[in-house]
This record gives sequence, C-alpha cells and structure tokens, in this order.
Amino acid sequence: MTPPSHAPVMCDRVVALLAPALQQPGCILVDATVGLGGHSGALLRSCPEARLVGIDRDPGALDLARDRLADVAGRITLVHAVYDAIPEVLTDLGLSTRPRVQGVLLDLGVSSMQLDQHDRGFAYSYDAPLDMRMDPTAGLTAADVVNEYSIQELARVLREYGEERFANRIAREIASRRPLTTSAELVEAIRKAVPAPAQRTGGHPAKRTFQALRIEVNDELGALRRALPAFIDALDVDGRVVVMSYQSLEDRITKRAIAEHLVDDVPADLPVPGSGPELALLTRGAERPTAAEVAQNPRAASARVRAAERLREAA
Repeated sequence: MTPPSHAPVMCDRVVALLAPALQQPGCILVDATVGLGGHSGALLRSCPEARLVGIDRDPGALDLARDRLADVAGRITLVHAVYDAIPEVLTDLGLSTRPRVQGVLLDLGVSSMQLDQHDRGFAYSYDAPLDMRMDPTAGLTAADVVNEYSIQELARVLREYGEERFANRIAREIASRRPLTTSAELVEAIRKAVPAPAQRTGGHPAKRTFQALRIEVNDELGALRRALPAFIDALDVDGRVVVMSYQSLEDRITKRAIAEHLVDDVPADLPVPGSGPELALLTRGAERPTAAEVAQNPRAASARVRAAERLREAA
C-alpha cells in the first residue's frame, strides 16, 4: 500500500520542541495520533536513539504509517487504540513504571487521510454515507446521531461542539427530514435552516454542524479530557508533551489541563515550602503556523500548538 501525499502540520516546530527530550538511548516517544506517521518519521530520523509507540484508532492509518515508517521499522510499535487508553497501552508494553516516556505528541482532529477518503463522510463537500467514525470498525455513526437523537439533544450537540448559533433551527429541520443517510441530504437540510444572509459569511454553512457531529461520534472532547492527565503522568522528568489542536474547544481543554501543573503544590500564603510546579511551558500561549506554511498547506491554518516539559515527579 502506497501512502498518500501528506504534509504534517508545523513539523519543524514539533521536532524542535520534542527532539531535546529524545536524545538518550532507549528513550520513548508516544505519538498518540500517529496518523500517516509524518511527525513520527521526522522525529525518529532526527532522534536516532528514540523508539516510537504509535497509537491510532483508525486501522487504515496504522497500515499506512507502517509503510511510511518502513525505514525505521525496527524502532516502532503501532497500537490500535484511542489515545485516552495510553495507561493501558503502556502497561501492556511494560512501560507502566518509571522511567516511562520522554516525549508525547497529540495531533488532534480529523486527519488529512480521513478527509480525503470521501466515502468516510467527514467532508461536507462530497456526497457520502453519514459515517464520520475515526475507527470505522466500531461505534456510533453520524447517521445514528442525526436520526435518533431528540431535537433538544441534537441542538445541544450542534451548539456545544460546533458553536453553531442556528443549532435549534438546524436540529428542527433535520428532524423534519428524517431519515437522512448521506452528507448531501444533511447539507441540504442545513442550507434550508440557516438564513441566507448568514450563509454569505463565515465559510460553508455546514462546517460547524459537521464538526459537531464528528466530535460527538468520536467522543473527541471526552477522550481529550481523559487523556491529557494520563499523558502528563506518563512523562519522565525532563520529558515533553506537545498538543496540536485545530479549534478553540480543544485548545481550551489543553490549556487548562497544562495550567493545573504550572503552579506550586503548596499555596504561596502557607509558611511551608512546596515542591514547585510539575511542568514548565515551552510555548508562549498557543503557537500558530507561519504564513508561508499556511500558503503551502492550507489545512495548517487553524493549527495551535502548546507544549510543556516535566520538571519533577508528582508529589
């Protein structure tokens, strides 16, 4: 199987952030959303002492990553799992006690491969079955959500996960057309529900609805909330974690999870010394791609990178 063309987003910056922690013999990098292996390949080739544990929920992505990383095959272990299963994955691999891992990378959202496979239903610009599962072998589909959720529950999903201001109107229109089975039918319902003036600004009118359904189908925000504490816990001292998100909901969760470990474990107003913060930031806020990279790879436009380094063991 030949891997499709793929430009990993902000690859040079990701390598610069993680490579300093991956220079010692036996060091472990966990790429929790390995995808096509673009970031992992660049890191392994820059860090010849590093070994990779690559996790992905999409078995097709793992097959393509295996091909893409054939030249470093002796240093990789690929695992079919959702990234919030990292404690179980590390235990199964004998990495559940320290020293654990020295680098963790999480590249969120839908992958280029999934968008480009039109029959997966992720893209509103192509007619396809309403699926949107990142793991096509299990779980809820987008058709299940649009056809079986109540109007109130469907509106909540669109409002919370898509930040869609016309959530109620769209939910009612969808309900009036049930059953919907294809992305074209869903787009038609959205166009009918969204007022014409609103369709002339802010991009495609279906963009927020498709995002919301994808997040709901794959429990993306729930998995992220569960995963981030586990990633931080898995890091060895001087280990680094890098999270790349593509929308504000993911970025806020990431920011808060890291911030909890940036303060001393003893309040400043108590007369006893603390151990100091567990993490130190490696980025100032959320770093964005350069204009040159966005021009070369438009899918990088919304990327935001946050990174931190472990300073000490947890108390």
